[in-house]
Amino acid sequence: MDLESFRGTLDNDAPPADLAPALQAMWHQAKGDWHRAHELAQSQDDAIGAWVHAHLHRVEGDAGNAGYWYRRAGKDHASQSLDREWDEIVSALL
Repeated sequence: MDLESFRGTLDNDAPPADLAPALQAMWHQAKGDWHRAHELAQSQDDAIGAWVHAHLHRVEGDAGNAGYWYRRAGKDHASQSLDREWDEIVSALL
């Protein structure tokens, strides 16, 4: 699956069943369900989950909490647009 086909799944009622929790989180965030996305990001206790978790706190507007999760992910605090970061994360995880 590539980024465009992933975007195509956003027309569905649920994410593809074979996605890891971090990608499911990104799917739910794109659909506007921040809380479900956050639950899923928290369930993936590794650097990838932390990266998604950081993005979600950035979406929320909580820069301090986002910074914590970027450090846990080993990533620099993102400065690009939220949409561009979403594309970057999803592309990297696919």
